[in-house]
Amino acid sequence: MATTKEAVLELLRRDVVPEEYERIRELWKRHSLAEDERDLAGLLSTLTPDCVYELVQTGHRWEGHDGAARFYTELLTAFPDIRFRLTDIVIGPQGVCEQADVTGTHEGAWLGRAPTGERLAWRVAIFFPWDRGAGLFRGERVWVDRPELVSGTA
Repeated sequence: MATTKEAVLELLRRDVVPEEYERIRELWKRHSLAEDERDLAGLLSTLTPDCVYELVQTGHRWEGHDGAARFYTELLTAFPDIRFRLTDIVIGPQGVCEQADVTGTHEGAWLGRAPTGERLAWRVAIFFPWDRGAGLFRGERVWVDRPELVSGTA
């Protein structure tokens, strides 16, 4: 989906409002804790009903709460011991962008790839776009530094 110039300019022109910044930061923390605790309902509560999860490099997409639930179920089944170690974060009125070192053992199918049993390490950059009206995230756009981890069939 192409972003229009007007939409980008609207994002760029958003004022930083301390109360909104705090809401975004707290919601991201709630999202991250829910992920660590494998709390699917908690994760979904931080997302708009029409959220989109996307692996940008391949175009794999999961849409809506049902799609987000499938994304997390597949990811957490494929890598049940997955751990994210945050290395960088930016929070603003457009959303949150984080970078993390990730580790996990490939114990289940992921994007059509059979499990290898291998302990893997990779880096991700994830953008959580903020829906100002809903006060929730519109999903996640994920970039991975090991393309072979996301090159499969969905």
